[in-house]
Amino acid sequence: MDKLRLGMVVGEFNADITELMMGRARSHAEFLGCDVTHIIRVPGAYDLPYGAKAMMSRDDVDAVVAIGAVLEGDTDHDQVVAQHAARKLMDLSLEYGKPVGLGVSGPGMSRAQGQARIEDYARRGVEAAVKMAQRTAELRKKNAPVVIG
Repeated sequence: MDKLRLGMVVGEFNADITELMMGRARSHAEFLGCDVTHIIRVPGAYDLPYGAKAMMSRDDVDAVVAIGAVLEGDTDHDQVVAQHAARKLMDLSLEYGKPVGLGVSGPGMSRAQGQARIEDYARRGVEAAVKMAQRTAELRKKNAPVVIG
């Protein structure tokens, strides 16, 4: 497989967390030998699927990393946002046949917890997208082994 081309969709809400997550995710992608070809910022985690769909429709994007932070509020709004965003990101991955790495921390976390999880969730999102793109590319090859990973 040629160098993997990643697109990133980054929620601006809780930018003190998500901007650092994006930086860590870019560094980790480069460490893994990937090119981050496009980055789009969206208002928040709820908007990640819309940005991901635009990214996935591009021929020069092999996989997408969704970056966001959903902090706990006074209501269950954070639960609704995180659940619906995650579900739609998975739906888009299946629809477009391109992996989406879920680098979204929360729901139910405080700002301090979100800051403590910056590195972990950024890396997880990148690693999931990269592993899935590499493994499914191997499956698409003729006469490829059936057991991968």
